[in-house]
Amino acid sequence: QCLLSGSWRSDTGCRMVVSVLGKDGSFSGSYLPGAAAGNSEILTSPLKGSQQDVGLVSQPIFFFTVHWHSETTRTTAFLGQCYVDTNGEETLHALWLLREVANSPAEDWKATR
Repeated sequence: QCLLSGSWRSDTGCRMVVSVLGKDGSFSGSYLPGAAAGNSEILTSPLKGSQQDVGLVSQPIFFFTVHWHSETTRTTAFLGQCYVDTNGEETLHALWLLREVANSPAEDWKATR
């Protein structure tokens, strides 16, 4: 059974801490980019998300958003799945989408990565 509560570290050194995991699958915590993020202006930022009911599936799908505490306005959405291998080791696999504020509709094309 895969539970998101606790501390997670990515291959690039980013760190996610899920401090509150609700009975309904909702969770909150904090996210800190690693050295590979290359942006020293970003600090630890809050995250909120949800995962599937682990009573129904042992390797749940999850999502969370991070509203960055930085000098620019940006939000990232993560979507993935938690896997448990034969040794009981939990691993998260996720995709992300980052959105920055665009100053006009003409600049909208470059606001999402």
